[in-house]
Amino acid sequence: MQTTTQARAEADAANAEKPALSKIPGASALRDSGPYAVSVGGVDLILLRTKGQPRVYQGRCPHQGALLGEGELDGHALVCRNHRWRFDAETGKRLDGPQCLIACPVVEQDGELLVDLAPLAALDKAAAVKLAAAGKLRNVDDLPGPRGMPFVGNALQFDLDRLHAVFERWAAQYGKMYTFRLGLDRGLVVSDPELTHQVMRARPETFRRTTKVQRVFEELGVDGLFSAEGTAWRPQRRLAMEALAHRNLRGFFPTLCMVAARLQRRWERAAAGGEPLDMVEELKRFTVDVTTTLTFGHDINTVEDAGGDVIQRKLELVFPAFNRRLFALVPIWRVVRMPRDRRLDRALAELRTWLDGLVRDARARLAAEPARQAEPAHFLEAMLLARDDEGKPFSDDTIFANLMTMLLAGEDTTAYTLAWAIHHLCDSPDAVRALQAEVDAAPRGELGRGVPARFEAANHLAYAGAIAQESMRLRPVAPFIIFETIVDTVIGDVAVPAGHPVVTLLRPPVLEAQRFHRPEAFLPERWLEGAQLGAHEPASHMPFGSGPRICPGRSLALLEMKLLLATLYGAFDVERDGDTRDVREQFAFTMSPVGLKVRLHRRAG
Repeated sequence: MQTTTQARAEADAANAEKPALSKIPGASALRDSGPYAVSVGGVDLILLRTKGQPRVYQGRCPHQGALLGEGELDGHALVCRNHRWRFDAETGKRLDGPQCLIACPVVEQDGELLVDLAPLAALDKAAAVKLAAAGKLRNVDDLPGPRGMPFVGNALQFDLDRLHAVFERWAAQYGKMYTFRLGLDRGLVVSDPELTHQVMRARPETFRRTTKVQRVFEELGVDGLFSAEGTAWRPQRRLAMEALAHRNLRGFFPTLCMVAARLQRRWERAAAGGEPLDMVEELKRFTVDVTTTLTFGHDINTVEDAGGDVIQRKLELVFPAFNRRLFALVPIWRVVRMPRDRRLDRALAELRTWLDGLVRDARARLAAEPARQAEPAHFLEAMLLARDDEGKPFSDDTIFANLMTMLLAGEDTTAYTLAWAIHHLCDSPDAVRALQAEVDAAPRGELGRGVPARFEAANHLAYAGAIAQESMRLRPVAPFIIFETIVDTVIGDVAVPAGHPVVTLLRPPVLEAQRFHRPEAFLPERWLEGAQLGAHEPASHMPFGSGPRICPGRSLALLEMKLLLATLYGAFDVERDGDTRDVREQFAFTMSPVGLKVRLHRRAG
């Protein structure tokens, strides 16, 4: 007869062989094929159904760590929205490469899904082994860096209008990892793309945006998706990803065409009058009109309204204020409101009043038309209907913050990239001829001398897309990103304590000869399929970030750029008004061209 001790030992051994199953929260409501981004115990997973059976895989793409749940199913293929890697939905095997997603066993019990996370533990174990094999680690204090002054550190060396250039100059002097001090706080700067990928892929568990970023955004009332962290981030991210998903691009296209046609008519009048144009301001009109129409359902029409740049005038106060406050030694504005602080306060209050009106109108439409609740027409309606992880509606402050985030992100970044592209094209006649040849070669009526008429024609403008990529490489609108460690971690061979700022520089790597052929030259053709110009390392080029928090508006921004370049150069010859040296880089959280003026001439023929 078994003793009690023997029975307990056998029971423990049997239980040890059973997989530890964890419930997937909310999975009972996810009955369609998916894909769905789910999280179990802080571990990102992807849930989908094939042949009626649930399947669970690692939640992040093995390429650059994008959330696979933000992708889409194309037949039997799971498509990552970042760089369009395709995986067999039943096996997890990549269709065009050797990689394979790690599958997690899943069972369905009483309508709930239970998953075994043990296969993913192998990833953590491999990372731990790699870390142990790294040998002796350096400390942050061991790194070189610019010499500072007592109490203020390097603050007096910061030129806020050219801060990106300051960081890049120090990188050339002190190497790919160095430190600086702002007051008594020390920061780590990284300009190695492999380490930057490491940082971006380890969000949100190991790295986050700095707490100072979040606090300043909270003070400005724009603490939305961009600065959200922790549990607040995921539900807001899902809404933005759904609103800006790649599959919606075709539906966006008529709006883009409408605004581009207005802009072309405006440019035709300017060309007839021979007047110079400030291209940054012209392009901001386009991006603001597109953003407000697509995300708010409200056509503000700043292109045709002679005084319609009011929104731009208010928005342009936000990023410079953010930049000043982020790098301030003493937060004076919390004690004394200077004139520029009061101007900002008034602008934000007026924007809040305007956006509150749009919210009221949207709520009234949803109440009057219940059918819209099943299929919200745009981001604003979706956000009003959505619930957070606790099942509560988003607060008015959160809604305002995310509407502001959409406005700011949708206006500056795309407009500035297009402006930089025009700046480089003014000095690159061969690239202009290649772009115009691509536009002119399209079938009659698809492109021609005006706004592209068909989505496929605009979306497949390879050379226009290459111009956009090359412009973002040479002039990244976000030249650096600031993070903060959440836990003690290791970057490369440097031990970094929790709570330490980490600045990642995006331009120095893409200007290295071993990564790109003639790195200082503007060569759009390097991005064309099959191009053989020498070194070409696209993985070091991260204009939209990387990892699970890659920019949700990436696909829309690229489509906007291709359409605008085709519209402008299909209809006009563009001549710089002034000298190329008149244009300079200015940093105010984003990097814009200052002094870019052009004259337009209708193309002959």
